[in-house]
Amino acid sequence: MTVKELAQKLSFKELSISDADREVAGGYCGDLLSWVMGRAKEGDAWITIMSNINVIAVATLADVSCVVFAEDVMPDDDMIKVAAEKGVNLLVSPFGAFETANKISGIINE
Repeated sequence: MTVKELAQKLSFKELSISDADREVAGGYCGDLLSWVMGRAKEGDAWITIMSNINVIAVATLADVSCVVFAEDVMPDDDMIKVAAEKGVNLLVSPFGAFETANKISGIINE
């Protein structure tokens, strides 16, 4: 499933879509950036509530397919701009992290 398909099927807001055709291979939930760097896998949809600019650096290092902000967390305009420059896909989910993860898991494993 692609990032674009994921966003459409789950009605997530698209904040920055640099690579709509990027495959979502799995998911990772976490807010401690050092843990995400060491544990998220390439192609994961990273679910977080962190809206710190360092999220973009970690997303790039971990090579996740997208960052999904749970609970309608909205990063600021500067973060969205940097994400677009770095090619990081950003989505927003209205659901909590657990429910967002369940929804993503349910559709990527169809």
